[in-house]
Amino acid sequence: MIDFTSSKLLILGLVALMVIGPKDLPALLRTIGKYVGLIKRHANDFRAQFEEAMRDSELAEIRKQVESATKEAETSMRAAETEIEKQLADAKAGTDPSAVLGDPFAEPARAADAPTLPASPAVPESLEPPPPAPAVAEAHTPAAATPAPEKSGA
Repeated sequence: MIDFTSSKLLILGLVALMVIGPKDLPALLRTIGKYVGLIKRHANDFRAQFEEAMRDSELAEIRKQVESATKEAETSMRAAETEIEKQLADAKAGTDPSAVLGDPFAEPARAADAPTLPASPAVPESLEPPPPAPAVAEAHTPAAATPAPEKSGA
């Protein structure tokens, strides 16, 4: 770029003073300042528009990344949902009481299609309930029917 030192600016000012004259020099400097300010404003506007375009492109890129992550999450959630529904259906089919006990209105099942029940573990004798006690008829005795005498407190 152009390198302006103080000595070069002084020489330029003296030449402008001699060529233009002291009467028109302030008006010329005002006009130059106005155009320099206009150029700076245009440069700042251009820079701001350029930065806004960069932000918009970055936002568009981020938006695309978010959309792809959202689609990926939806896909995985749907896959998990179908897997859970499948497992629930399998669990319901495995615990269907009509399949275990037999549906009286259903066609007879073949032996290969019938579900097998797990064998119940043997109950140890110590955990078996005791045999029921023989029923004893309650007899009404006269002692039970008469109230007990009250004790007098002295």
